[in-house]
Amino acid sequence: MGPSGKPAPSGIRPEMLQPQPGSRATALPGKPPPLPPGGGPFGGGDAGRRQVSSGTGFVVAPGRLLTNHHVAAGCTEMRVRTAAGGTELVATVAAQDERRDLALLNIRGEVGPPLTFRGGPEPRRGEGVVTYGFPLAGLLSSGPTLTTGEISALAGLRDNPRQFQISAPVQPGNSGGPLLDMQGHVVGVVVSKLNAQRIAQSTGDIPQNVNFAVKGTEALEFLRRNGVEPRVSASAGPRSAAEVGELAHPSTVFLRCMR
Repeated sequence: MGPSGKPAPSGIRPEMLQPQPGSRATALPGKPPPLPPGGGPFGGGDAGRRQVSSGTGFVVAPGRLLTNHHVAAGCTEMRVRTAAGGTELVATVAAQDERRDLALLNIRGEVGPPLTFRGGPEPRRGEGVVTYGFPLAGLLSSGPTLTTGEISALAGLRDNPRQFQISAPVQPGNSGGPLLDMQGHVVGVVVSKLNAQRIAQSTGDIPQNVNFAVKGTEALEFLRRNGVEPRVSASAGPRSAAEVGELAHPSTVFLRCMR
């Protein structure tokens, strides 16, 4: 039952899922205000083009980055800034999978070492995880942000088997960033959160920390189908969240979608 005593809605609709592409030129409910041209952690304008959104990506092989399909879709150019050195490079889309919401980018230049994917065992409910990325570009810290949480469920919205539900807080701009276990291995790719405003309008209650990530196994299959063989390792000894962040830092990049 809802707070008013009326029956609660029968289910959550797909439009209540809010991808996290970053700050867009048109302000939307639940999104930050528009950025100025070239706005974001690294600033800088681009003649003839403007930044319409931002996101996160990470290195999966030399010259290869992984992010979300919705981060790269419709961009005439992808600009990449490294978290460690701040170098700006241009990336091109090599492959996309709209169903999984994943995109593979090609890039020339040094962007950091590839992150290692977890080879086993499978993540469990309640297992600690870390996100690393660039949320709310132009409003929060100009550097990457780390959050912690747990794997809440082994499926996503409406039992989507390709995703995890996670409690680690994510914001617009986190999309495409790595979800790491407490050994520093990639177990997923941050993709979306529930739209709290729409859920509240429908149910009368505000959801808390209901976010989603594409499973690492889905990312591995996508990469291998496109000729990339990522680093994979079995679970090792635990690290602190700070140590996991230090592993992710040189390999995580800020992405700007230019049009």
